[in-house]
Amino acid sequence: MRFLMFLVMFLMIGALFIISEKNVNIKTSDGIKHFVSYYFSWMGHTFKNIGTATGYVVKLDWLKVS
Repeated sequence: MRFLMFLVMFLMIGALFIISEKNVNIKTSDGIKHFVSYYFSWMGHTFKNIGTATGYVVKLDWLKVS
């Protein structure tokens, strides 16, 4: 349940960030189209970055003794 709440809060904060940074007017249909485009692009980049970071973590040699 906490994970779901964190995920919803993360996505909503991302939406607010996009609206404020891109100056998107979500009161018009064109604004909504632009918002959806920016939002899904942001989500795609976020998940791609998470996947890249996970790949680096998996490739680390965690048992190496110096």
